[in-house]
Amino acid sequence: MNGRWATRCAATILLFSMTQTSVSQTVEDGVRCLHELKQSVGDPDGHLAWNFSNTAVGFVCNFVGVGCWNSQENCVLSVSLPSMSLTGSIPSGLQFCSGVTTLDLSDNSLTGPIPPNLCEWIPYLVKLDLSGNSLTGSIPPELSNCSFLNFLDLSSNSLSGAIPASLSGLERLRTLDLSNNHLSGAIPASLADSFTSSSFDSNDGHPVSSHCDSRSHTGLIIIIAAGIFGAIASHPRVLRPEMLLLI
Repeated sequence: MNGRWATRCAATILLFSMTQTSVSQTVEDGVRCLHELKQSVGDPDGHLAWNFSNTAVGFVCNFVGVGCWNSQENCVLSVSLPSMSLTGSIPSGLQFCSGVTTLDLSDNSLTGPIPPNLCEWIPYLVKLDLSGNSLTGSIPPELSNCSFLNFLDLSSNSLSGAIPASLSGLERLRTLDLSNNHLSGAIPASLADSFTSSSFDSNDGHPVSSHCDSRSHTGLIIIIAAGIFGAIASHPRVLRPEMLLLI
């Protein structure tokens, strides 16, 4: 009996120790996340006047644009920094923001690609808004690893290439905006069915729904044929054998 009790007691102590270590690590990562973020972006207007010399419990929760699980912990829940004229690339310091569920860096002057490992850094993202920047490169297929994503806005950047079919696997996604980029190729069928055309508007590459391609091709043939027959009806003398072969 004593041996069994001792084993249970040891297991309980170990579990408690692991939990405390995990919480402590999350708190440390939250502070480091914000510190690295501040260091790695340009802030010409001084919006990120974050003071890390204060070590009081929950001090980061008072930072501009930062939301926490509760005010008594430094566990960062959201980072929302829209319209702050921030420059640079998507900061690699986000790898320490593992508990963040909302990341809003919209309407800034960020450049470069979207990191393909963003969802490894922040696996519990529910909202990702990178719209209104100058991001380049393709949309990483790895964004599908953000399986909790409900809101994704990458509009008004300079993203190019095809829309990854893997985004169709985001079963919780309710808002999607990829408009005003340079995207091309086919829109994955499930995305075309789930979202309106405005989600894909104003792309230089004119992406189209993959399951509309055959119907569009057939429609084009009918329009061309109708035009030819109309011309023949108006000017019967223009009828030539090669036109019949074309039809």
